[in-house]
Formats: sequence, structure tokens, C-alpha cells
Amino acid sequence: MIVTTGPNIEGKKITEYCGIVNGESILGANIFRDVLANVRDIVGGRSGAYEKSLRKSREIALDEMIARAQELGANAIIAVDIDYESISGGSGNMMMVTASGTAVKYS
Repeated sequence: MIVTTGPNIEGKKITEYCGIVNGESILGANIFRDVLANVRDIVGGRSGAYEKSLRKSREIALDEMIARAQELGANAIIAVDIDYESISGGSGNMMMVTASGTAVKYS
């Protein structure tokens, strides 16, 4: 499956637009507590544990988006956008990662 942020696939002709697909992943409040508890992990203003969790969350969102595109019979996703959002709620802070794009068929 080709996944690209561009509006087309170089050298390929898009033959069908299957629809918008997306995937989401939410990191629970415990990640913030874990990161704060592991301050020693922060080097130069970066937290390896937090970055690893965000990376995993992004992979989950992309995998969900790809699965939805495959269900539509698509063989590529174009115009992919990945967003990060902080959500505050009664159970604490959460981080949401969303991936969206247009599922297409190309030849």
C-alpha cells in the first residue's frame, strides 16, 4: 500500500477515488505520569519514553487508516495528514493522534 502526503502518485494514474479514510489512537493520562516519573529520561529537553509512545500511537493511527482503505479496495492513500491533539478531561490529560487521507486505486 502506497501512503503519501502528496496529492498524487508520481508515474501512476489514479483510476478511482474510494473515499476519505482515517485512523485514531489515544494515549491515556498515565503516559504523562510515566514521563514525569522518569524525568531522568529527559535529555536536552527531549523525552525518549514520550517520543516512543507518540511514535507507537502514530503507527496505530496509520495502521487503522490503511486497514480502512484496504476494506474499500484501495491500493494507495494520498494527501495523508497526521494531527496531534491534547485532550483534557475528568480522568486527566490525553494525547490523540489522528491520520486521514484519500483512499484511491491506481494503475
